[in-house]
Amino acid sequence: MSVYQHCINPNCSKTFGVDEILHRCPSCGELLDVQYDWNKIAAPKNLRHFETYWSQRFQPHRFSGVWRFHELLPFLPLEKCITIGEGQTLLRQTHRVALYAGLDSGGLFLQYEGLNPSGSFKDNGMSAAFSHGAFVGATRAACASTGNTSASLAVYSACTNLMKSIIFIGSGKIAYGKLSQALDYGAKTIQIQGDFDDAMARVQEVSKQLGIYLVNSLNPFRLEGQKTIMFRVLEALRWEVPDWIVVPGGNLGNSSSFGKAFIELHQLGLITKVPRLAVINAAGANTLYRLYEQEKLRWNGGHYDKTLVQQFFDTMTAEGRKASTMASAIEINRPVNLSKCLRALDFMNGVVREVSEQEMADAKAQVGAGGLGCEPASAASVAGTRKLVAEGIIGKSERVVCILTGHQLKDPNVTVAYHGTDKQFFTDVLGTRGVKTAEFANQPVSAANNIEEIIRTLQS
Repeated sequence: MSVYQHCINPNCSKTFGVDEILHRCPSCGELLDVQYDWNKIAAPKNLRHFETYWSQRFQPHRFSGVWRFHELLPFLPLEKCITIGEGQTLLRQTHRVALYAGLDSGGLFLQYEGLNPSGSFKDNGMSAAFSHGAFVGATRAACASTGNTSASLAVYSACTNLMKSIIFIGSGKIAYGKLSQALDYGAKTIQIQGDFDDAMARVQEVSKQLGIYLVNSLNPFRLEGQKTIMFRVLEALRWEVPDWIVVPGGNLGNSSSFGKAFIELHQLGLITKVPRLAVINAAGANTLYRLYEQEKLRWNGGHYDKTLVQQFFDTMTAEGRKASTMASAIEINRPVNLSKCLRALDFMNGVVREVSEQEMADAKAQVGAGGLGCEPASAASVAGTRKLVAEGIIGKSERVVCILTGHQLKDPNVTVAYHGTDKQFFTDVLGTRGVKTAEFANQPVSAANNIEEIIRTLQS
């Protein structure tokens, strides 16, 4: 087989066809990769090859920021791949945010995934997963979601009418800006009593029992689409590899897919340098940080300590510990892609940090003041960069790319609470999370309804 699914457990390593619907290895339960036999598939000779498609943007697959790179994720023929115009994103160099993070001016780049059709990075992976689901004849697709995945699944369902969408959300664990999308796009929405981790467990059970196609990031085809975020970063940097990629850590699909992207690019000889990876947890959902930095869990060639992981989760259950952060997109305590993320951290010489709610809120305000409004989880990447620069892990002169995962309007309550004058609203939205100050607030100013008072206000 030139393309196949492969178990990442080195003690198993079983392979399966791309026409099989499998989200874990049926033999050992480990995650699966989509793998390519590059001896049988013509890979591009260099990354500049993709520039030839810039003049073909009138073709939907060349316009797509995912399928423009089809030769690096050729698990289906190009004509079978579904696009709704995803991947028209922006890499912006930002002097203001660089200085805030402690970097030299011009050293920080923000990869803004909020420009995707559903407003988040999820559309990269959804395009790939939805294509595979349609290919295998699925009629229904489901996900558990803190908001962005559900919005993405719903918009692909609405735009294509190929599969009906079903989403599982936890009680009170979804931002209204995201929930409104799923409802507006016609998704069947099921709210269960529990958090995202509970919803994730239930959707896997239901999908298996009813034969519904699952599009969460344990789906290996979804991660193939998310690889293209890194391809577009390199494209924007004219194929020069940055020193660091910094990404928020929730279910760990992005970090896992980024690692796979660079592993493959390096194996193909398309890059010689590999950036370092930093994954940033919210302190209220810090499973990866605790396991990786405190317990020293490592990939170890695929022989990572599963007992340590299980003991950690058992303790979490016994203590009744739940994820809690305003950054709803990463409010996840049991990341399904933990093992793949460990592999990415190993290959990319990575680090993991946690940031507080205050650090995220302030970083979010600084990102916004620089002209790119982002959802709270996105700000974890900038807050984490600032922390790593202060620690001396990231050098002041290094070139850093922070991933902004979603649009500002995904969760406007956080923005309005931070900048507003309503103290009670601030307390309800941010204060209960541990945000005590709004150092960078841009508060509205009240003025009487007459021209003289307005002029005095403007001149003060």
